[in-house]
Amino acid sequence: MRLIRVVGAVASLGLTSTALLAAPATALERPDSPPDHRSFGDAPSERSLTAKAARYAAKHTTAGDPLPMPASYPVQPTLKVYPETEPDAADTGNLTGYDQIAPILNDLMASSDRVSTQVVGESTQGRELYLVTVTAPERRSETSQQTRWRDEIREDPRSAAKDRRLARDYKTPIWISSNIHGNEWEGTDAALTYIEQLATAPWSEVRSLLSEHRLYFSITLNPDGRTIGQRATALNLDENRDMITNTTPESISFIRTAQAVQALYAADFHGYTGVLQVEPCGPPHGDDYEYDLFIPHAYASSLQVEKDVVEAAIPGNTYYDVTTGNVVPEVTGPDSAHIKIPYRDTPSGWDDYPPIFTAQYAAFSGAVTSTVELPKSRPNSSSQTPANAVINTAVALQTMQSLVDYVENHDQAMLDDQIEFFRRADVGAPRTALTSANIADVPGPQEWKAEWDAADDQNPVTYPRAFVIPLGDEQRSEADARVLVAQLQRHGIEVERLAGRARLGGVTYREGAYVVDMHQPLRNLAHALLAPGTDISAKFPSMYDISAWSLGYLWGATVEPVGVTGQGWLPRTRPISHHEDGGDVPRRGSYLTFELAGVDDYRALNALLEDGVAVSALADGSAVVGSDRASYAAASEVADEFGTDFDAATRAELAELRSGTAKGLEDLTIGYTGTQDDLLSLTQLGFDDLVALNAATITADPAVLDDVDVLWLGSALTFNATQAAGSAAVQAFVDDGGSIVGRGSGAFNTARTFGLVTGTAVGGNSSGNGIVAVDTAADGVLAPYAQDYSFIYPATWFTGLGEGVTVEQSYDAEDPVVAGHWRRGGAGGTTPNGPEDAAGQPAVVSAEAASGAKAFVFGTSIMFRTHPKGGQSQAARGLFWAAPEGEGVLTP
Repeated sequence: MRLIRVVGAVASLGLTSTALLAAPATALERPDSPPDHRSFGDAPSERSLTAKAARYAAKHTTAGDPLPMPASYPVQPTLKVYPETEPDAADTGNLTGYDQIAPILNDLMASSDRVSTQVVGESTQGRELYLVTVTAPERRSETSQQTRWRDEIREDPRSAAKDRRLARDYKTPIWISSNIHGNEWEGTDAALTYIEQLATAPWSEVRSLLSEHRLYFSITLNPDGRTIGQRATALNLDENRDMITNTTPESISFIRTAQAVQALYAADFHGYTGVLQVEPCGPPHGDDYEYDLFIPHAYASSLQVEKDVVEAAIPGNTYYDVTTGNVVPEVTGPDSAHIKIPYRDTPSGWDDYPPIFTAQYAAFSGAVTSTVELPKSRPNSSSQTPANAVINTAVALQTMQSLVDYVENHDQAMLDDQIEFFRRADVGAPRTALTSANIADVPGPQEWKAEWDAADDQNPVTYPRAFVIPLGDEQRSEADARVLVAQLQRHGIEVERLAGRARLGGVTYREGAYVVDMHQPLRNLAHALLAPGTDISAKFPSMYDISAWSLGYLWGATVEPVGVTGQGWLPRTRPISHHEDGGDVPRRGSYLTFELAGVDDYRALNALLEDGVAVSALADGSAVVGSDRASYAAASEVADEFGTDFDAATRAELAELRSGTAKGLEDLTIGYTGTQDDLLSLTQLGFDDLVALNAATITADPAVLDDVDVLWLGSALTFNATQAAGSAAVQAFVDDGGSIVGRGSGAFNTARTFGLVTGTAVGGNSSGNGIVAVDTAADGVLAPYAQDYSFIYPATWFTGLGEGVTVEQSYDAEDPVVAGHWRRGGAGGTTPNGPEDAAGQPAVVSAEAASGAKAFVFGTSIMFRTHPKGGQSQAARGLFWAAPEGEGVLTP
C-alpha cells in the first residue's frame, strides 16, 4: 500500500485522513479569519489520500449508490452521542453544540412517532450528518406508494399530471436545511425547536400538515465548522460553493439528499445581513431555470414571510426601509415594515446564476427554493453573542413556520408546476426564457410581475438533442471523459453509451461513445453542467460569485452538442456497466505506454513512481514503463484503480527510448505555497510528498529545501529584510538547478526575483471571472493533449518578456471571453485590464536558466476551487517538465 507523506501540510491542518477526500473538486471562499485547526476523532491514518478519494468517488455515484430512504415511518435508530468538544464555538452564543444534537433527537424519537432520523453522511472530521423527517406514521405499503408517486413525477410526468390519487394523496416534501456555513449557527437551533413543536403539538393542530406532507430537516450541513467556529468545512473549503464540484463529503451528502427528497420547496438558512433576507434573487437569473414555474411562488412565499415576521414584532429584530435602503431598528410606519427580498430590492449582485449554492442546486429538482439570511451579525467570525442568537433563532423559527404555512396552502399548484418542470424535460420542450414579452401568460401568484426587470434578465438558450462525449481520436482525454461521466452520474444525470457506430450531427462516433440524452428528468442540470454558459459581461455591473463553471469546457474531456432538443431520435444506446471502469493492459512481454492527458492519468503515474516503477516521458506527451514483471504488475494495479489504458509500445516509441531523448521521471517532493486550492489540487493529482512553505519557515530552516525537487507557488515567496537567510536559500536552490512552477503574478514575480524570467505580470480587473479561449504553442510543453479553454478569476497575462522566456499559451487574439463576467473597457478605457487588453497576450510562459533551473507560470486560474480538472493536468505537465530528470526506463 502506498503511504501518504504530505510533509507539514496535512499535519499542520490537524486533519484526519478523511479530511482530504479528493473526489472531484470544490469551491473555496476564505473563512473570515484563520481557522482553529482542531481535529476530531482518531489521529490521522497513513492511508493514501488519493486512493481513498477514488474509492469514495466511486462509491458515491448516484447510479450505483442512491441515498437509501426508509421503507416506512417512523425510523428511530439510537443515534451515536459524541463527546463534548472544548472549546465549542456554538457555546459562545448559548447555542446547541453538535454533541447535544443526538441526545435531543434521541429524546424526541423516544417520545413521538412523528419524528424519524437518518444518518446521510459524515463530515470531514467524522461527525454524522442527520436528516430528520417529521410526518404522520406510514406503513410499508404507504411509504412504497409515496415512493412510486415521487418517481412517477420525475420519470413519467405526463402520467403524473393525470393521476388523481397522486394529486390527492401524495405527501408533498418540504426541506429545510441549516448551518452550511459553520459560523452561521441559529438555523440549527430554530429547526430543533420547530421539530419539537411539531412532535409535541396536539394531533388536531398538526394532523393536516403531517398527513399531507413530509417535512425534512438537514439539521447542520457543516458540523465541523459549527464546532470550530468557521465558515468553511474542516477542509477549509466553502461547501456552499461546492455543489457541482463536490470535493467536500458534506456537499456530496447534500446532493444525494436533494435527489432523494425531491422537495417541492427547499430553504437553506444562513446569516448575517443586518436584516432578514429571503430570496428569490435579483438578476441575472440562471440560464437553465424554468423561471416561469419558479418565480411566482418563490416571490409570493417571501412576501408571506415578510408579513408574518413583521406582525410577530420579535424583540430586537430589524427591518428594511425600502424607500431609503436602510436597516431600521423598529417599525416606524408602513414603508419601514419590510424584510429584504433581493428580487425586489437588489438590482444586481445577489443573483441566482450559478448552481454552486444549495438553493440554486435544489431548484434543478423542480423545487421552489430560497436562501434565508438571518439579521443579527456576530461580533467576530468565530463567536456569537447570546442576545443576537436569541433574536436570530426567533426570526428563523418564524420564517420556517411561515414558509411551511405557505406551501401547505399552495401545495397543489406548486406540485402541478413541479410536474410541469419534469414534463418539459421529458419531451425535450424548447427552453423559453422568461421575458417581459411573455410574463402576462404565466399563471399563479401575480405579485412578481411588477418587479420583473424590463431588460429581460434571463438569457435565451437553445438546448441540443444530446451531448456526446466521444472516444478514440476524437477524445482529448479518455481518463477525463470517465471522470466527467462519473460526476454526471453522481448528480443523477442519465448517461448511456452508443451500442454501435452512429452518425450524429454530421459526425460519426465510435461504439461506446457516451451520450447524454437531453430528454431526461435532469436535462436542465445537465445543460448547466455541460454547456459553456453565456457571456454576461455587458449586461450587469457586478456578480455575487462565479459566472461560468462548465464541466464540459473545464474538466479536460471533449464534449460535443448535437442536434436540437425535441427533434429527431437518438441511435440505440446501452447502460453503463460498472465493470467497464477498469483500464486495459496488453499481455505481458512488451514495454507499455499510457497517456498523460487527464487527472487520473497523473494519479496513475504518481502511483507507479511511488511504488518505485521506472517511468519515462515520450515526446508525444505519453509515458512508458518497462516489460519486467514488477512493472507489469504495477501497471495492472493502476489500470484497475484509475481506469488507465495501457498499450504495447510501438517500434518508434522503443526507438525513442534507445535514443536517450525520453525523459526519466521521478517521484517528486514538491514544496508549495498557496491555499487549499493548491494543496487539494496537488493531492488530487496524486502528488503525496508535499512540503508547506512560506518565507518564515524557509528562513527558520533553510535546509527544508534540501529534499525539495521543485517549487509550486500558488502565492508569492517574498522575503523581508530580516529574512535574508530564507531568500539566500531559495536563490541557492535555483542556482543549483531547482525550478519554480506556479500560478498568477505571485509565482511570476518570485521567478523574476530569483532570475528565471523577465517581464511584467498584469492582472485583469479583479472581479473578472469565466471561461476563456486560449491558443497553445504547437511545439510547446502543453502541446501534447492541448486544450482550447481555461478558467480565470481573475486573469493574469505577461508583457515585456525578455530573451529566453517562451510563450506556451496565449489568450485568444480576438475575444478571450467564452462565458462569464469580465468587464470590458479596452486599453485606456473606463474599465482597465479587460479582455481586450488580454487578447493575444501570453497566458502561460516558461524559461530555462543556464543552471538547468526552469520556470513555468500560469496566468490562468487552473486550480480555482479545484474545479478546472483540465487545468490540474496542465499543472502536472508543467511540474514534470520542470522537475529534475529521473533514471527512467532502461533501454530495451
